Amino acid sequence: MKLKFFIPSLIAVLAMMVSCSDDNEATYLDEVRVSSSYVAIDVNGGTTDITVNAKYDWSIDTEKIPSWLTVSPTSGAAGESRISFSADKTLDGRTAELSLVCNGRTQHINVIQGLSTVSPATCAEVIAGPDSKTYRVTGTCTAIANTTYGNWYLQDETGQIYIYGTLDKKGAAKNFLSLGIEVGDIVTVEGPKTTYNGTVELVDVTVVKIEKSLIKVDSLSVENGTLPLEGGNISAYLTCKGDGVNVEIPDEAKDWLSIVSITGGANPVVTFRAAPNAGGDRDVKIVFTTTQSGKEYTAETSFKQLGAIVDATIADFNAAEVGNTQYRIKGVVSKIANASKGRFYLKDFSGETYIYNLNGFEDLGVKEGDILTVVGKRDQYNETIELTSGVVEDVISVIPVTIAEFLTKPDDKNVYYMVSGTIDEIANPTYGNLYIIDGSDRLYVYGCYPGYGATGDARKNFLADAGIEVGDELTMIGYKDTYNGTIELCGGIYFAHQK
Repeated sequence: MKLKFFIPSLIAVLAMMVSCSDDNEATYLDEVRVSSSYVAIDVNGGTTDITVNAKYDWSIDTEKIPSWLTVSPTSGAAGESRISFSADKTLDGRTAELSLVCNGRTQHINVIQGLSTVSPATCAEVIAGPDSKTYRVTGTCTAIANTTYGNWYLQDETGQIYIYGTLDKKGAAKNFLSLGIEVGDIVTVEGPKTTYNGTVELVDVTVVKIEKSLIKVDSLSVENGTLPLEGGNISAYLTCKGDGVNVEIPDEAKDWLSIVSITGGANPVVTFRAAPNAGGDRDVKIVFTTTQSGKEYTAETSFKQLGAIVDATIADFNAAEVGNTQYRIKGVVSKIANASKGRFYLKDFSGETYIYNLNGFEDLGVKEGDILTVVGKRDQYNETIELTSGVVEDVISVIPVTIAEFLTKPDDKNVYYMVSGTIDEIANPTYGNLYIIDGSDRLYVYGCYPGYGATGDARKNFLADAGIEVGDELTMIGYKDTYNGTIELCGGIYFAHQK
């Protein structure tokens, strides 16, 4: 259908949309008036202009401008202005609602290109399709992330998409529970596609149909679905209205989880056995299926098994997979990004990682240079590796002092200091034995190693590897000791240097 054939009816619809808006008052706001509150762009692409007459400075909310639409300018001064709306050719209809704000009042501008139609699609087709297009998709609810707004995952045989916001039967938001959607239900939804940080989403969907699953997990025999490190049995109690129950252990869990028994009937019980766990925490998602009249229905549950905390270097932690395994890492706080939110960087001899949202961090009074032992899970956001759900096991407060002050301190291997000075002499380049000076004060550093925790060969040749030479400014962390009358900074934790 060509654009010219549906524009008259479209104008009437858009006019009603505009006049019904609470903060719009059609096109007759005192502060600002537009020549048209709707903008139609040809499906083959092009530009459409409108005129704005404003008594004050105005601006358009750029966050509401979709990627397919170009608006210029997006702000202006009092008086008459012309705004251009441009888009490339499209095979599918698309719409956008923009907000023009002038002196606290909002004028809505509706933009449409082509005839917006709802296209039945698979998850794979949604993933491959353009943003802003509205799709109708049918799939199984595999997980529910938020029961207020209705954020959940929908999956069919071709893939999975994220539903970000679900409207109730009256079109209202924040009422997801009224729909009664559960994991395993087959649901048909309609909504526009968007992509957020690489995640394909349908936003504020309308539910067209809900087909309740014929199989449901009622409960687990173990509290919170958490098995102890020693292993043991756990049973899933089901309700099944289909023809039998089928369940398989995922490949990644077959080395530690097995099926003990499956009882039949309308209320089957499936019992699993977990082997003792010598590693970190591990979890598994189990999917149960049943069929009726050739159609498959699913339900799922998850449980986990506690494990030992894995002691790791930061390099080993960074190389680990994302998951629930608990890692213990130790290092120096190299940078604090946000103390109030517990976001900082921890560094040892092997590398550096980002600690995200550590509870109680600000209350500890930790500063850059302090030595921390942290336990948490390996996570990742985009390209950033993170330790999340973390707790602090130990804090060693490092005391910043001058060389003169350090020389007066008592010997104590449990008290750490941060000292800076200019490298005056390198006595042993292999292990980094050197002297630093500050004015007339001179201090012997017994070993400059690449960071906290370095042992063996990891201690060797750091000066050459880091390009550290006589004359450089060096900051070290260590404790005070005395050997044959020579005061030494021992422990050898490199913190920073400046050429």
